[in-house]
Amino acid sequence: MNNEIVQYRVNNYELTCQVAGQGAPLLLVHGSLCDYRYWQGQFDALSAHYRVIAPSLRHYFPEVWNGDGAGFTTQQHVNDVLALLDQLPGPAHLVGHSRGGNICLRVALEAPRKLLSLTLADPGGDFADDVFAAVNIEKPASSMARNQFRQQALEMIRAGSVEEGLRLFVDTVSGVGVWSRSSRQFREMAAANAMTLIGQVVDHPVPINHQQIAQLQLPVLLIGGARSPEPFPRILQALQSTLADARSIIIPGASHGMNVIRPASFNRAVLEFVEQY
Repeated sequence: MNNEIVQYRVNNYELTCQVAGQGAPLLLVHGSLCDYRYWQGQFDALSAHYRVIAPSLRHYFPEVWNGDGAGFTTQQHVNDVLALLDQLPGPAHLVGHSRGGNICLRVALEAPRKLLSLTLADPGGDFADDVFAAVNIEKPASSMARNQFRQQALEMIRAGSVEEGLRLFVDTVSGVGVWSRSSRQFREMAAANAMTLIGQVVDHPVPINHQQIAQLQLPVLLIGGARSPEPFPRILQALQSTLADARSIIIPGASHGMNVIRPASFNRAVLEFVEQY
């Protein structure tokens, strides 16, 4: 794999990115407990056609963060991605997974002209109730209710039961048993980013609402795993019903981490979509 680790100065922070390939920029934005290493199954395939940039968001690996101080918020991560886009040559394709998908959607809402396309893989995060009510979908559990398992996982990690806390978090988000089936590399990555849950627990961004989503004019690809647990299928359904220009694909046999479990299917879906723009 022909790639390099590059640091971009954004908003007084050194954003560490894995970079490979040539051509139009394609950004990959990770979700909770992850970093640029999450996308190793994508780099070879995507960088054969595009300039792939995968940042580690602020306070994630390789930074060793103990949870002290400011800077871990959804809006800060959005601002950092926007600042990174400003340093790239022309508009980019933007791909986000889970919490990273929510961040990417917010980036697109703030600065659609900086993007060629938007791909959201099981986007999580905070959505207003009207996102679901407007398209007659029962709303999932509130973000405050879901935050309870994050708090519980964090308490376990702080008490020294790091693996058990990570198991609780991953199995709640991705499905029972996913942690035990995960690779050693994934577990090590999650452990390196365990303390970012401190920032996540106290972060309460303004939810994205129906009107914001309906006004977005970018082409959007929605990717889900056939075995992804709620709330992800419901979020994808609501987005598909609301976005002006969206298409959906479900990866068979995959759960929430579909790009890791079925990388070839994921890569093919992304390439077939972005090459149109």
